[in-house]
Amino acid sequence: MAGRGRAGIAIIRGMVNLQPPPWLVEEMQRRAVLLLNHVLMQEAQAQARLARQAGKSVLAQWRSFTMRVAATPAGLLEVVPDTGTPADLTLTITETSPFQLAQAAIKGDKPPVHIAGDVQFAAEINWLVENVRWDIEEDLARVVGDGPAHAIGDVARRVMQVMRDFVASATAMGAPSSEPSATAPPPPKPPAAP
Repeated sequence: MAGRGRAGIAIIRGMVNLQPPPWLVEEMQRRAVLLLNHVLMQEAQAQARLARQAGKSVLAQWRSFTMRVAATPAGLLEVVPDTGTPADLTLTITETSPFQLAQAAIKGDKPPVHIAGDVQFAAEINWLVENVRWDIEEDLARVVGDGPAHAIGDVARRVMQVMRDFVASATAMGAPSSEPSATAPPPPKPPAAP
């Protein structure tokens, strides 16, 4: 029985360190860039700002996952291979817990990011993050029409608000949060033996 327990732990440790195959990572990166470019093409000012940074690369990192993209002369992004040269800008998400990242996203918060590199490029990327939004409702309207798209968007906004409220109330009721509590009570002492 003890042998099975050790084998189970070894399997769990192996599952924690699972990595997707490189071809899947590359395909997901290309799909993410397609989505980002779709959003950028809806904002002429965003493309103009990015075009001024043409040729500069950004390395985005989270845990063991990395993605390197470069600005194109058209004001879009393209996935670029790691050539061994440092990126012009490195963005590292410092929160390692996917659950804490999801909780922050539901609340509408940005993840904690360490930024290193070209200050002007970082300012342009920050402007994009602050000002460019994907109008999902508009894209959906092209497929299902304006009325249904607005109804679906309204439902999605309500669901997100309910999720935000739930996360806020769960955090207020003592559910684990991403920040350690400085006022946490000490653990209870075991009862004294008679």
